[in-house]
Amino acid sequence: MLKSIFILSIAVLAIISCNPKQSKQEEAMRKDDHSFSHPDEVIVDHINLDLKVDFSKKQLFGYATLEINNIKGVTTLHLDTKDLDIDSVWIDDATPTTFELKPEVKYLGKELIVKITPETNSVKIKYATSPAAAALQWLGPSQTAGKLQPFLFTQSQAILARTWIPLQDSPGVRFTYTATIQCPTNLMALMSAENDTILHDDGIYKFNMPQRIPSYLMALTVGDVRFHKYDQRSGVYAEPITLEKAAYEFADMPKMISAAEELYGPYAWGRYDVIVLPPSFPFGGMENPRLTFATPTIIAGDRSLVSLIAHELAHSWSGNLVTNATWNDFWLNEGFTVYFEARIMEKLYGKDYADMLTVLSKGELDSTIKELGANSPDTHLYLNLKDRDPDDGMNDIAYEKGRFFLTTIEQAIGREKWDKFLNNYFKANAFKSITTADFIEYLNEEIINGNTELAKKIDAQAWIYGPGLPPNCVQITSSELDSAAKEALDFSNGTTAKNIITTDWTTHHWLYFLRKLPEKLSNEQLKDLDKTFHLTESGNNEILCEWLQICIVNNYTDADKAVEEFLTHVGRRKFVKPLFTALITTPQGKAKAKQIYKSARPGYHTVTTATIDEMLK
Repeated sequence: MLKSIFILSIAVLAIISCNPKQSKQEEAMRKDDHSFSHPDEVIVDHINLDLKVDFSKKQLFGYATLEINNIKGVTTLHLDTKDLDIDSVWIDDATPTTFELKPEVKYLGKELIVKITPETNSVKIKYATSPAAAALQWLGPSQTAGKLQPFLFTQSQAILARTWIPLQDSPGVRFTYTATIQCPTNLMALMSAENDTILHDDGIYKFNMPQRIPSYLMALTVGDVRFHKYDQRSGVYAEPITLEKAAYEFADMPKMISAAEELYGPYAWGRYDVIVLPPSFPFGGMENPRLTFATPTIIAGDRSLVSLIAHELAHSWSGNLVTNATWNDFWLNEGFTVYFEARIMEKLYGKDYADMLTVLSKGELDSTIKELGANSPDTHLYLNLKDRDPDDGMNDIAYEKGRFFLTTIEQAIGREKWDKFLNNYFKANAFKSITTADFIEYLNEEIINGNTELAKKIDAQAWIYGPGLPPNCVQITSSELDSAAKEALDFSNGTTAKNIITTDWTTHHWLYFLRKLPEKLSNEQLKDLDKTFHLTESGNNEILCEWLQICIVNNYTDADKAVEEFLTHVGRRKFVKPLFTALITTPQGKAKAKQIYKSARPGYHTVTTATIDEMLK
């Protein structure tokens, strides 16, 4: 049904007419199925938090004051909450008011309805989080790099902000915020806001985010961290034991910022800093404005995995500056960002390097399409996630199919014209949340402009509302990776490991080599590779994860201990999921997986456990 609505709304991409039906369709498209809020009636303009961090109880407690704009003069404010203990509510600071928590809805939590007046300017809520709040991960000292102090971090994307703040938890709602956070005096608090770089003796930290952001970019972390400065607008935070390695690994960050600005305009957020979190962080990175959260698994010692930092930096334009209005439009965040990331990497390290990354990504996209099914509606760029967890859409379709769609447009019109379009796109939509239909209309006005031949060449309809990869998908090759593939073929045909030429290989060569090996390898072949290249002992988590999957599939027991240690100490879902997937293909493997997971699970974030629980049930 949704697909037919959209087909009607765009007709043929080249001809979008303005008519009375269009505005109604746009309004329907903007409705966020993952939020109880009614921003068309009342919208939150600003949030002020006053919270205390209690590690002993694993809770945040205090106040959230929401400054509101009652657009339609209604008498109720609808907010999103999940597992929050709401104590009391006041309007305009001093007047107590009534509230109601509706019954729990799967994935969405409980709707909080607050009684207001048409004249109400602010709503103050006294509340506490649950020790099991899905956005919050409370780590004991043993789960950190330093092993001395506890650690807390949040992960609000996609709809987990409501588990630590009562708010309008939709990417279509943008607001500014301020906060006062009280934490233990030996720990530092940081947020997705203007941060201090030194420890406060009283444990009280004040924050200001002057630019409007959506709720999923609300972020807080508290831990024993220190700061390394690169220049006047960038640096890295990490635990003291990790800081020197992190500072070395991300040393090109200032160059990345400059490269990004040269491509698509000024950086709009003041500072760009990164914090390296403990290994339980479920993602590679999270693009919280002003403070990217990053996994320690990208610290390889040779700066070979820093494309992730380029990705999170690119989000400062695509995602943070111009945001998907609903989670059905998630590709607008990630497709643009992967494309932008590739352009940053090409500008800094050359086309050959960027092409290697693209070829590897295309392989991952092909695998995802195969896993989902070539005709699955989940392989469309625009998704229908109603009554589903929006995390279901956070895969290579949004990221890589989105990127290849934009690359296809670039090829159709030329890079110079495409770059001009993107610069204008970011300027025209800065600090706005937009839909897929908005993008199509903008593309039509600025690029297609009635040219039916060009519309056919781009074929946005097939990319956005069709399954799999359209025939006009660009083909990227890499002579560098071709050489690694040849070495894999020679090895599978009998060449010994010592004869494999690995001179000047990067992480990307190794990944491609491992992925091009035959699925079935003998124990002798695996021992040969392991003895020659020490793959089971690799300090590069990307290579190690790829290698361990091969070991599991081929029952290479010499790697069993490494598999268990990896799964016990690393919580990044990108790594954890394929290893458990490989383990559960046999009854004995599934038994082993459950045994490992029993001890590993307490160290995983709920984003990861939600995935693995389902796999192992």
